Amino acid sequence: MTYDVIIIGGGPAGLTAGLYASRARLKSLLIEKGLPGGLVTTTEWVENYPGFEEGILGVELAMKMEKQAVKFGLEIIQGAVTGISLNDKLKEITLEGGARYLAKSIILCTGAHPRLLQIEGEDEFRGKGVSYCATCDGAFFRDKTIAVVGGGDSAVQEAIFLTKFAGLVYVIHRRDKLRSEKILQERAFSNPKIKFIWDSVAEKIAGEGGVNALHIRNLKTGEKSELAVHGIFIYIGYNPNTEMLGGMVETNGNNYIVTDENMATNVPGVYAAGDVRSKPLKQITTAVGEGATAAMAAVKYIEENF
Repeated sequence: MTYDVIIIGGGPAGLTAGLYASRARLKSLLIEKGLPGGLVTTTEWVENYPGFEEGILGVELAMKMEKQAVKFGLEIIQGAVTGISLNDKLKEITLEGGARYLAKSIILCTGAHPRLLQIEGEDEFRGKGVSYCATCDGAFFRDKTIAVVGGGDSAVQEAIFLTKFAGLVYVIHRRDKLRSEKILQERAFSNPKIKFIWDSVAEKIAGEGGVNALHIRNLKTGEKSELAVHGIFIYIGYNPNTEMLGGMVETNGNNYIVTDENMATNVPGVYAAGDVRSKPLKQITTAVGEGATAAMAAVKYIEENF
């Protein structure tokens, strides 16, 4: 089956691209391997997206975006992309199971996945005390002591969220100050359940059947210590989901897709938007803007080439 545009990835960028492409009357397909919404669905509360002065649940925002795009004709299917061919004028997408789709243009909105600490015990205890999603797993640690590793927006926001369940939350950061928004810092510093451990890195996760200790090292003094914790939530950044591309589009040194101001990659008819794209700010607001831009660029490309 041939589409005008196929969007790979159903986060805010992909759903917005689908909305704009469908409203432009392009035959549009969005392929998402999980549930539409992407990382937004793992965020409990979103309060920096315009139009929701009291904030909105991440899952609810994702559902609203999906319903709006589908209303205007976007087709959404669930599936994992196993192959992409961008060499011909018509691009080809292959899904797990063998289904194949052709498109005049492609918009890559594949997002990013959490970066791993890559320390002893991380793989062993993943799902047994090690988590990358506070919204998903926070309730398992009611009245427990847990650690959050990281110092950016996600780390601080999720540490605050985890205080709803945990008795004590350690925040371990390799620097002596946070990188998160000031308003998040103010909330974290004033929360009696949060304790900061500065200039330190995690070196080993230990336990029997589940996590019971985190070994850390102070980067300035070299001193090593052990924290008695029941859970560890890791927020040290993300890596882009570009493995499937096999170098077919230009990426930077960190494997993020390089685009111009119209979200165009170096391959004609192929665009990228959202967290998979090389950019200074990764937010829902920037993702939706890029999704809209990519869709309208695809409209123009199809008008001029087909």
